[in-house]
Amino acid sequence: MADLYLKNLESERKALWASCRLKGLARNSPERQRIAALDEAIAAHKAKKVS
Repeated sequence: MADLYLKNLESERKALWASCRLKGLARNSPERQRIAALDEAIAAHKAKKVS
């Protein structure tokens, strides 16, 4: 069965990353900080899924 929570996180990350690349945002921008938070959430979810 599809993991909708993981798909939602990855989709949001892709969209934010694309907009950051287009705008050329700095590392300390709120969007880039949200990407880092999403990376952590994705990693934690995948780790929980494996266990």
